[in-house]
Amino acid sequence: MATQCLLLNKPKQMRISINGNLKNGSTPKDIILYIISKLGVNSGRGHFIEYSGSVFNNISMEGRMTICNMSIEMGAKGGLISPDKITLDYITDKLGIKFIKKNKKILEYWKSLKTDSNKVFNKEFVFNADEIEPMITYGTNPGMGIKIKGFIPKNGSKNWNKSIKYMGFLPGESLIGKKINYIFIGSCTNSRIEDLRLVASIVKGKKKANNTNVMIVPGSNKVMNEAKKEGLDIIFNKSGLDFRKPGCSACIGMNEDKIPPYEYCISTSNRNFEGRQGPKSRTLLVSPLIAAIIAIEGKIIDIEKIS
Repeated sequence: MATQCLLLNKPKQMRISINGNLKNGSTPKDIILYIISKLGVNSGRGHFIEYSGSVFNNISMEGRMTICNMSIEMGAKGGLISPDKITLDYITDKLGIKFIKKNKKILEYWKSLKTDSNKVFNKEFVFNADEIEPMITYGTNPGMGIKIKGFIPKNGSKNWNKSIKYMGFLPGESLIGKKINYIFIGSCTNSRIEDLRLVASIVKGKKKANNTNVMIVPGSNKVMNEAKKEGLDIIFNKSGLDFRKPGCSACIGMNEDKIPPYEYCISTSNRNFEGRQGPKSRTLLVSPLIAAIIAIEGKIIDIEKIS
């Protein structure tokens, strides 16, 4: 307390590389859910993760933030992606040209913050982009995820059985066709302006399903104001979606924004623990793209079959 410092062990280094081209419908949220489903929620413990490869190089800053945000769901201390033109353009837009011109040395320093080519990592994993498809969780931690058109695997461990029982699912079950009454699009993971633009592009000119209750909660006042400036709030309201004020909201069942017991909620949040969104509520993590589609359909569907 006297020093205002914490004594910590220096994190080990992990690198996760993905190269190739993503399939249609696969988003940054699907990338990180896929990685966690393969490596597990404890795989990053004691590490700081660097994400590298062509896939991450082509992702927007908002998408990179989603991935790095969920590094903690692997038990990691944090995540990073080397700075590049996308990074510097984003910073320039946020800080302004005048700041950049006055601080050229800072810009040059930022460009130098890359991992040495001969760096040896404590752990290293490599995946192919074409293996990644739209994902959805079926259990009570982010590592319990499958491709949306996949089937719930068989495990048999005590904790796994407890989780499946809580969720009301069975081994080998498909989630396609499962009716969904609650949808939450928000949280620090997926409520940036890019996410809201994506959702608006899906629901524009359509109406939500009669059975769905859809909450859209922007990540900050700045995001909310930008959404209103672009008219996204009008699109949401016309589609029957409830555009809310910024906050945690149903991500953690805050205030009255809770999911009723035993109801399923499609959520763009980062966690799906027992009771996370309300006592006995059941959370299924997805990308904003999938959440928007389910809001219109009223059930989980295979998005490849959408014309």
